[in-house]
Amino acid sequence: MKLNRRSAIKSAAATLAATGLASNADLKAQASKAKANPKFRISKGRIKQSIMGWTFKPMPAPELAKLAKEVGLVAMEGISREHYPMLGKLGLDVSLVGSHGFKNGPVDPSNHDECIAKLTEAIELCADAGYKRVITFTGMKAKGIDDEQAEKNCIACWKKVLPLAEKKKVTLCLEHLNSRDDSHPMKGHPGYFGDDVDHCVRMIRKIDSPSFKLLFDVYHVQIMNGDVIRRIRNYKDVIGHYHTAGNPGRAELDDTQEINYPAVMRAIVETGFDGYVAQEFIPTWKDKALALRHAAEICDV
Repeated sequence: MKLNRRSAIKSAAATLAATGLASNADLKAQASKAKANPKFRISKGRIKQSIMGWTFKPMPAPELAKLAKEVGLVAMEGISREHYPMLGKLGLDVSLVGSHGFKNGPVDPSNHDECIAKLTEAIELCADAGYKRVITFTGMKAKGIDDEQAEKNCIACWKKVLPLAEKKKVTLCLEHLNSRDDSHPMKGHPGYFGDDVDHCVRMIRKIDSPSFKLLFDVYHVQIMNGDVIRRIRNYKDVIGHYHTAGNPGRAELDDTQEINYPAVMRAIVETGFDGYVAQEFIPTWKDKALALRHAAEICDV
């Protein structure tokens, strides 16, 4: 006898509960997977969705790109530049181009030459290829450099590349990262200088350039500052890019995490934002394609 979707969900939950092996989180995760539509494709498109390639490793970039295209995403980021031509053939944009890493940033003047060189190269690449955004970071706090001097160092470094960015109409996006989660090298970054999103916004406003914006990572903001929707509204004029992930755990946008992503996405739409929202969760479901379809559906408001 065939079971409908609701019956299947109830049956799975009842079985797990009866065995005594399932926690509430397990039950919610099973329910989310059972409800996920394996044929979902983005239809509303008010949110321009992208996918961060590193989070889906070891899935090869070409395979992930084809899946993204099939689901209705319109861009990718966080993949090797050798794959950029492949994205173009699929009709996918590059939503964010990499530059220097999050560790060796402009907090420390000894990193300035490297940061400037890598930012300059990324800006030129964007200008030549028609891409619009380059990521940047503050870097980690450095011994002997207090917060006031660290801010001055960052601003001085960024100002050296901003004339080129403005000329080429490329936007540098400063990513705020959480410093609380020490459970995984990519779930949190203890010691990161730009861990207060309000401070990041203050630096951006001091710089006052149309080519310098905030990368608002919903996951990191929720951990460090919270009040996500109010901040989206308050900072709409300086936000140039978004990332997603479920909290806690940086996993799927399912019922096991605390962020109300449909409400967050509606708030983003209401601000008039026309850039990209990149999925940056680390899949825990065995079926990674289903996890991406589920996240895309959650965000297709």
